[in-house]
Amino acid sequence: MATMTAVQRRERARAEYDAFLRACPTNQLLDRISDKWVSLVVSALAAGPMRYSDLARKIAGVSPKMLTQTLRSLERDGILTRTVTPSVPVRVDYELTALGGNLALLLTAVKDWAETHFDEVHAARERFDAETASDDRA
Repeated sequence: MATMTAVQRRERARAEYDAFLRACPTNQLLDRISDKWVSLVVSALAAGPMRYSDLARKIAGVSPKMLTQTLRSLERDGILTRTVTPSVPVRVDYELTALGGNLALLLTAVKDWAETHFDEVHAARERFDAETASDDRA
């Protein structure tokens, strides 16, 4: 058996990624980007850079702790950048990277789909619940 270089091993591993396997790094990445707060933060930043307070106002219901955790994880993953401008008070801006902009196309499309089709989903839920309730009585 021929010895592989580190580059060859990485290329082989990349070709063998399988998001259906729990231990696969792509599975973990999908878990991260499917988070509700991640989707909303990335979608909000798709319009351009924002300050922390602007994001907090835009994303209803997010706690300060969760917003901070989400921003840190996205910065760590290379999805956004955090820029500190020394002033009084200090100004901190968040902006999508090229990688984040690419992800924003997908997540904004999902957000738009949810906003467009919610009435249909709600009607389907009501039909299902009504049918299930009548089935339970029989």
